[in-house]
Amino acid sequence: MSEQPKTRPPVPDGRSRFVMTRQKQPNEKGFIGYDVIWDSFQKEVKYQTPKRP
Repeated sequence: MSEQPKTRPPVPDGRSRFVMTRQKQPNEKGFIGYDVIWDSFQKEVKYQTPKRP
């Protein structure tokens, strides 16, 4: 069988319209996770009370 490498190669950051994924550093067991960063796609507007008739 083929010899598996001890470390995984780094993965480039994934980008789309509202999401970015970034590879985390491996922990002591060798698990590599990913950070998911969301950009906001809704705007918050300060509430104004409507005019009274």
